Order: sequence, then structure tokens, then C-alpha cells
Amino acid sequence: MQEFSDMNQEYDYLFKLLLIGDSGVGKSSILLRFADDAFSECYISTIGVDFKIRTVKVGDKTVKLQIWDTAGQERFRTLTTAYYRSAHGVILVYDVNDKNTFVHLEEWMKEIRKNARETINLLLVGNKCDLIGHREVDYEAAKTFAEDLKVSFIETSAKDCTNVHKVFHTMAEELRIKLGSPICSPGENDETDSHLWLPQGSSKAIKNKRKCC
Repeated sequence: MQEFSDMNQEYDYLFKLLLIGDSGVGKSSILLRFADDAFSECYISTIGVDFKIRTVKVGDKTVKLQIWDTAGQERFRTLTTAYYRSAHGVILVYDVNDKNTFVHLEEWMKEIRKNARETINLLLVGNKCDLIGHREVDYEAAKTFAEDLKVSFIETSAKDCTNVHKVFHTMAEELRIKLGSPICSPGENDETDSHLWLPQGSSKAIKNKRKCC
């Protein structure tokens, strides 16, 4: 699938995604690798919320992804919850080398169930699979967890780019299938960025109507 970084490019679908998970699991690194094809060894915790925009091709459709990277620290939870309601998809990330980040997924799921819309699409990601000999979370255990949730599961490495692009393409394709019918028109009273389908060439119109989070 093709990818584009032009924010002004015309698109058929607009999906807002959240990266959720404990601090230090590599959410920012995954986003940086996908959006900018870059990686930094320096660890800097996200303060509040950051975001990037990337456009991908799914079949013959152009999908714009607005990807929000959230802080994993407890003190930012209240700020983060404000972004759940308008999200179409959540990418739930843990570190395969830190069992606690996997155990904490249950708490993150409670946050999602409490704050997100019922139609939210979830995808489970086990990051840092490149670190040989440090694994604390078995692949099969994570796969079973994902199967229980009925969501897709992918292991990634932001460092060497393993499966990073697959994560966002999988999410985009699942959302296109799940929410691809024109269920909301620009101008209707709905949550921020909740327009899931746009007629070709209508991206300019929605830009003027989009609220700031």
C-alpha cells in the first residue's frame, strides 16, 4: 500500500487513531517510525498529547490517518480520556520485554470501555520484539489475549521497522470495512472529527468545520 505525508492531499476517508499504553512502551517511537521513517535511541516521555497525519492507500481509496500519541503516565490520564470519544480506532501498545506493561492492558481496556464509543476499533501491538533474550511476554499469551478481545495482534519493532507500517495499514483497512459506509455528512451535529466517509474532493470543506481538541 502506498503512503503519503501531504496534509493537503484529497482523501476518501478520515480516521482518528489513538496510541494508548504505559509510558516507555514505544508509542512515540512507533509513530515517529511510521510518519517520518525515523528512530531515536533517546527516550523522552510524551507530555500530554502529540499527533501526526499520514495518508495511505487502501485498495483504490485514499485514507487520511490523524494519529494521536498519548502520555502513558497516570497524571495525564484525565487529559487523555478527552480524546477517546472522537477516536475511531485505538492502538493498544505494550512492551514484550516488560510483563507489567502487558498486565496493565486490563486497566487500559477499562479506560477504553468507559470513555470510547461502542464502535471503536482496537488493535493490540507488542513492541520492541527486536530485543533478543529480554522477552517477558510470550507471543502466544498475547495472541490469546487479543483473540479474547476479538482484535488483531501484531508484534513490532520501531527500531528496525518490523511490522510498523503493517499496524497502521491493518487499522486503516479494518476501519474502512467496519465504518466505510457514509454514516455522517459534514455539518451534522456529531463529535469532533467523526466524519468517517467523505465524498471525493470534500477534504477542504471539512477542514473548516473541524474543531480543535
